[in-house]
Amino acid sequence: MTNAASAIAAKTLVIAEKPSVAQDIVRALTPSEGKFDKHDDYFEGERYVVTSAVGHLVEIQAPEAYDVKRGKWSFAHLPVIPPEFELKPVDKTKSRLSAVVKLSKRKDVGALINACDAGREGELIFRLIEQYAGGAKPLGKPVQRLWLQSMTPQAIRDGFDNLRSDADMRPLADAARCRSEADWLVGINGTRAMTAFNSRDGGFFLTTVGRVQTPTLSVVVEREELIRKFISRPFWEVHATFHAAAGSYPAKWFDPQWKKDPDDAEKKADRVWDAQRAQAIASACVDKPASVREESKPTTQASPLLFDLTSLQREANGKFGFSAKTTLALAQSLYERHKALTYPRTDSRFLPEDYVGVAHKTFAMLAGSGMHHLAPHARTAIEANYIKATRRVFDNSKVSDHFAIIPTLQAPSGLSDAEQKIYDLVTRRFMAVFFPSAEYMVTTRITEVAVPQIGTLHFKTEGKVLVKPGWLAIYGKEAASEVEDAKDGEKGQNLVAVAAGEQVRGNPIEPKALKTKPPARYNEATLLSAMEGAGKSVEDDELREAMQEKGLGTPATRAAIIEGLLAEKYLLREGRDLIPTAKAFQLMTLLRGLGVEELSKAELTGEWEYKLAQMEKGQLSRQAFMAEIADMTERLVKKAKEYDRDTVPGDYATLQAPCPHCGGVVKENYRRFGCTGADGQSDGCGFSFTKIPGGRTFELAEVETFLRDKRIGPLDGFRSKAGWPFVAELVLKPDSENGNFKLEFDFGDAAQDEETGELIDFSAQESLGACPVCGAGVYEHGKNYVCAHSVPTQEQATPSCTFKSGQVILQQPVSREQMTKLLAEGKTDMLEGFVSSRTRRAFKAMLVWDGAAGKVNFEFAPSKFPNRRAASPTAAKSAGKTATKKIAATATSTGSTAKKTTQKAATPKAPRKTTAASGKQPSAALAAVIGDAPVARTEVMKKLWDYIKANGLQDAKDKRAINADAKLLPLFGKAQISMFELAGIAGKHLG
Repeated sequence: MTNAASAIAAKTLVIAEKPSVAQDIVRALTPSEGKFDKHDDYFEGERYVVTSAVGHLVEIQAPEAYDVKRGKWSFAHLPVIPPEFELKPVDKTKSRLSAVVKLSKRKDVGALINACDAGREGELIFRLIEQYAGGAKPLGKPVQRLWLQSMTPQAIRDGFDNLRSDADMRPLADAARCRSEADWLVGINGTRAMTAFNSRDGGFFLTTVGRVQTPTLSVVVEREELIRKFISRPFWEVHATFHAAAGSYPAKWFDPQWKKDPDDAEKKADRVWDAQRAQAIASACVDKPASVREESKPTTQASPLLFDLTSLQREANGKFGFSAKTTLALAQSLYERHKALTYPRTDSRFLPEDYVGVAHKTFAMLAGSGMHHLAPHARTAIEANYIKATRRVFDNSKVSDHFAIIPTLQAPSGLSDAEQKIYDLVTRRFMAVFFPSAEYMVTTRITEVAVPQIGTLHFKTEGKVLVKPGWLAIYGKEAASEVEDAKDGEKGQNLVAVAAGEQVRGNPIEPKALKTKPPARYNEATLLSAMEGAGKSVEDDELREAMQEKGLGTPATRAAIIEGLLAEKYLLREGRDLIPTAKAFQLMTLLRGLGVEELSKAELTGEWEYKLAQMEKGQLSRQAFMAEIADMTERLVKKAKEYDRDTVPGDYATLQAPCPHCGGVVKENYRRFGCTGADGQSDGCGFSFTKIPGGRTFELAEVETFLRDKRIGPLDGFRSKAGWPFVAELVLKPDSENGNFKLEFDFGDAAQDEETGELIDFSAQESLGACPVCGAGVYEHGKNYVCAHSVPTQEQATPSCTFKSGQVILQQPVSREQMTKLLAEGKTDMLEGFVSSRTRRAFKAMLVWDGAAGKVNFEFAPSKFPNRRAASPTAAKSAGKTATKKIAATATSTGSTAKKTTQKAATPKAPRKTTAASGKQPSAALAAVIGDAPVARTEVMKKLWDYIKANGLQDAKDKRAINADAKLLPLFGKAQISMFELAGIAGKHLG
């Protein structure tokens, strides 16, 4: 075949970002290109092969030589600045990546079209796939760009007629790669440097930082600092009820001469700062004749704009208490599974200008649907011709990679209660933007009382009356809550009439004592708003302009950022509030003390966005930007590495509980709590302990309890030196060597027995009842109630059951009688002494056996308030019934290197077989003892002890010592070890 004929025969591979877009492209091209054959992962026609990614299929990673495993992070390996980045498949989508790569390498595919979303992220998704497909050398096939901001068939066809060249897109591709690589460099090096700094005293204290995560955390910490430093001040308002011929109306005193105080935001026109003055105003006006003047004027209020993801998450959090993560998941389900909403991960609140016809069709669908709460309003809009091409809805200049979230042409069915709530939110908002504005009549009434020797005192009343509901009709009874200030009481009431010249009298008129309140804590809705508007706080004009409409993170990532902060214990939820933990304050103290505050400021994002925008315009090179990032990374690591003072400057606490050794004052510094003597200023008696035992940061309330009781726990969140999580109690024990007290972990007898493999004898005990998992007896053991089959016994050396429940759970003792009742009846009595480890608040609950989850859970008394959390269809049906909060019963750890035990299902099962996928690969030294098959960590100790006992290797004089034979010597590295070293050694030999 000639070169010309080959070129004619070659096909073009079109790669979209999502399967739905690929389908839209095929539908748009079919009239002109003919039929496309559908295959598993692609569509194929005469000229085009159309496939799609599912978001990111490939991610960047450092070359293997630069990959330092967790638990071995130290300054010796930092900074990590690889000369180039390698790529690796995203685990969840490997099969899709393989399919796309295979298509791109087809011999009859001669060119590629990037049809990923029109933006920086879409460019990156395609470029990484193209690079990965090429391998060691470029794929070498020409590339063009399909740039779509509207998904109508005509817009897609127009896009194919006006494809952009690869050269045109290079600057955007460079900016996309730079942002991704810079995030990696700052996140990895920042996290490892702060972790290394905090782990200097031993242990492993994971301290994560990131360009978006840390400034977001800083916003919450700064608000909490304001709350903690806030000093409440008393003030008074003077409230009156005035009586006219037609009836009475409320009013409040105000000062018409008042002007805003730039130094005191709490001063307002209706506040009196002296109780005697407030009483004097009230007394002077009671039953005095008063004149009335008022002004009424019409006002309108337009509906809010369409939803983008962030505004939808805010609304759902405020109305239903849904977390940002939950709202995203529900919206994604409505988009992917039900095809009822458009793509949700958008930051635009507008529609393309060619979508007017789509809007008409959507209203027609709603009008003809069986959704009786929505259909009448849709019919009204059609009949009144409300659907028009207004710039408030249709504006190409404000459509980014995606347009606003709106309902599709497909009427949904089979939605869960939570999905229905999100669908209704989006659909009502979509309809509302086309409806007329709501019309009000706003009346301001001033009542004046002339008082001799004082002058005229003024009282204000405001009324707001809805004249024409307009878009509010769509919300029905919710109308009042949809409109700011439209509430019963001071505003929103229809005022009684006062005749011209009529005098009124006030009674009662009374001062009302109030106090100033600290700023409100962030909840998910307000934190999302703060992230979205973070650029507004940036002082530099150029950086603020660069961050305009961007903020911290993207709509698609903000929920994950918040969830990440919760997972890393930087934040905790208390009701709907987000509270920063001691770990969060410690990180901010560290960044300030080291002089690397830029990691906690939105300005860093602003600076990057400014430079990336320059790069997109061809005004800055990729090499120059990445050189700046490398310099910043090196400076960050250097400051942490070379910091040589004992503590970090900060705002530290003085504890109430005295030193347990000498009674002196205990104070906090960056790393420790320590005695400072009776005067709080000296070196004290030498008593001190770390703030972060086992990589877990003490909360101040926990420290007070610990010093007072010399014991606390069990607590979770600890990590061993190898990075494994474990649970333990903490105790203050006398230290005879130093003549003081020292902090120690207490794992309980059960943990030691499990670690050493010693057989346990329950013959002297009477069983409390039958194990709900396997039916064997349940006994007291150490600090737990355990199933006889969950620990090694003479009858069964290898544990086969998982049932274990603490004798103390969240500071609530669980008596034998209560455990017996739980085993017999499935639940205990209502216990009132639980204390939340997150909020430190006391609560009452019953302990219940949850067969579905295979664990002991909490069951609370039925709430008098409806459940506002997202729920599955089953959970929705049971709303109002007893709410169950699933938490694992507190269990003791198997040691400082123990992993958390995963609870099994309720029904008895055979032990899970370890496979190459689920197990860990033993080292050569370990394989010589237990075999080279992949093995779970839980099985390693059993196999080692089987070998030790079979060969009589426990020392004859000291059973806690193990003698090494020829096989064990390479594993131990010495002739004898203590049994307590065994678990740590085994862990190091698992790949």
